[in-house]
Amino acid sequence: MITDKICKTIHQYNAEPLPREDMQKLLEIAEDYGRIKNYVYQRYGGIKGLPKLYPGYTIQNEMTKSGLRMELGLPSVYFYLAVFDALGDIKTQWSHTKKRVMDAVKENPRFTARDRHYLRFAVKVSGCFEAILNGKEPAIPEAMQPQYESIIKDVDVENLNRYLCRQVRKKISALHTDKADGFAVSQKAYRYGSNGEKHGIFFSTKEKRKRIFVPLTDKNQYEKQLYIKLRPEDGGVEICVPMEIKVRMHKDYQNEIGLSIGIWQMFTTESGHVYGTDFGELHKELTEFISAGRRTYSREKENNPGRKKYRKQKERLTAKLETYVNQEINRMLKEEKPGVVYIPKLPQTFLRKGSCWKGCGKINYSNTIWKRGYIRERLELKCQENHIRLVYVPGKDISRECSNCGSIGVYEKGRYRCLCCGYEEDRKVNAAKNAFKRGKDENGLQAAQEKSAENLSGCGEMS
Repeated sequence: MITDKICKTIHQYNAEPLPREDMQKLLEIAEDYGRIKNYVYQRYGGIKGLPKLYPGYTIQNEMTKSGLRMELGLPSVYFYLAVFDALGDIKTQWSHTKKRVMDAVKENPRFTARDRHYLRFAVKVSGCFEAILNGKEPAIPEAMQPQYESIIKDVDVENLNRYLCRQVRKKISALHTDKADGFAVSQKAYRYGSNGEKHGIFFSTKEKRKRIFVPLTDKNQYEKQLYIKLRPEDGGVEICVPMEIKVRMHKDYQNEIGLSIGIWQMFTTESGHVYGTDFGELHKELTEFISAGRRTYSREKENNPGRKKYRKQKERLTAKLETYVNQEINRMLKEEKPGVVYIPKLPQTFLRKGSCWKGCGKINYSNTIWKRGYIRERLELKCQENHIRLVYVPGKDISRECSNCGSIGVYEKGRYRCLCCGYEEDRKVNAAKNAFKRGKDENGLQAAQEKSAENLSGCGEMS
């Protein structure tokens, strides 16, 4: 969906390493922040806590009465943010659990259409789901009572409720965090200012009227809820600021393009334009460095001098690669001027059973750390910033299908050749053309598969 404004995270960094004493005070806040989250997870993350999640003020009041804040000596500006942060995680967990339960319902062949209809109703109607899990009679709103009576007709409600409870117990998992490297902070707990000639930000601590000063690399000031990430190994602090920015409108961005993504060449369009030609070399450099570092660490684990130098170099190589990705995406959008971009939806993993890469550890490892997630994330963000519609198309067989006739072909030295019509093209250009066609086709992959089957049948008859 294209909107007038989008949310973007701005980052601020410390200008110099934080003193160990100050870092320890911030780490204490982060540790207490994690303890509060785990307390909320344990107390309200189960079935009995479900009725209290919405709107959440009941839990806030109970946490106030629990005495945990006084026990930890944590300021309220951190305490309640930790509580609501944990509640957000619990709500997300329940959303995922409901989805997994409904997936199990769809795959169960024993259920009739009426059974599935009842289970969907039970999961989605407010108050019904919580009541069933806690063994209570569902309190159906009066306006929905006739619909409910119609749904439960001719179904075994008791048996279906038991099934729902079993599936929830199987699908849900206990939440817990061992991280103590960050925390959220409200406006009342910080202020921007100067300490001598240095500009930075002051944070409240567990000590009354004591603040920690963190010098920053820029002089920007924000009035937002912040999230603070700590790197105690090098005294680093990263401040994450959520911001709403206005979308840029370009009257000349009217083209429609299809893209294919690769490891060596980042983007290839259906017209044959290539962007990110150095991506493969930069990615290879990062991959080989990480692989060599892991081998060295494993070989000298007992007498290892430390990983500080390794982490610094890894950060530099990663930043170099990410900067290049952003530059090439900007260049592509500026030159192609797209109003719509069609791109194949990438697979979750390359380690598929029967894959030609199965058993090749070097290739599998390289693909594991391939920055495809970062590329997709940055492309999505930059399309949103420039009012460009990004459309994901089905990616199945998109590089093997002939963009000319729709049948299945083969690769020969980076070229694609169709076995049916004899069409030849660069394999990436062929994939980009298929992305463009599938994006324009309302029926997507289904139409492409039907056409492919017809063409293959025709080729068989000709042979």
